[in-house]
Amino acid sequence: MNPNENLIAKFYTAFANADFETMSECYHPKIHFIDPIFGLLKEEMVSRMWEMLILKSKGNLKIEFSNIKADEFSGTAHWMATYNFSKTNRKVINRVSAEFIFQDGLIIKHTDNFDVWKWSKQAFGFTGYILGWTGFFQDNIKEQALLSLKKFQLPNLTNS
Repeated sequence: MNPNENLIAKFYTAFANADFETMSECYHPKIHFIDPIFGLLKEEMVSRMWEMLILKSKGNLKIEFSNIKADEFSGTAHWMATYNFSKTNRKVINRVSAEFIFQDGLIIKHTDNFDVWKWSKQAFGFTGYILGWTGFFQDNIKEQALLSLKKFQLPNLTNS
C-alpha cells in the first residue's frame, strides 16, 4: 500500500476502534467534509462530528472498510457502519462510498456518499419509508444533525 492508502486505512481502523483522536490526526487542519446528513463541515467541526457520533454510539458501532485505493492526490474507499440510531434505537446498516483529496500527507477533503432514503427507512421505519425521499424530510434530518452537533460542541467550547 502507498502512503495515502495507509492513511485511509489508519483513519478507518481508528474509526473501528472508536479512536476519534487518531481519526483527527489523519485530517489536514483545513479539512472540508461533506455528506448527505451534515452537509459541509470544516476544520474542527469535522473532528467534533466523529467524536459525537462515536460517543453517542456508546460502544455499539461496528465499522468495516474495504476497496481502499489512492494515488498521491486522491483516493476512495467503501465503508459500512452498523449501529442503533440514537433517536429511535432502530438498527441501521449504512453503506458509504468515500472520496478523499490529500495535501501535505493528510486528508484535506473527505466526501461520504450514501442513499439517504435507504438510511432513513432503517433509522425511522415507516415514516422514513414514506417521507425519507423528500427534500423536506432530508432537510429536517440535516437540521437536527447540525443542531445535535452544535449542542455537543457547546460544553467543549466553554472548557477551551
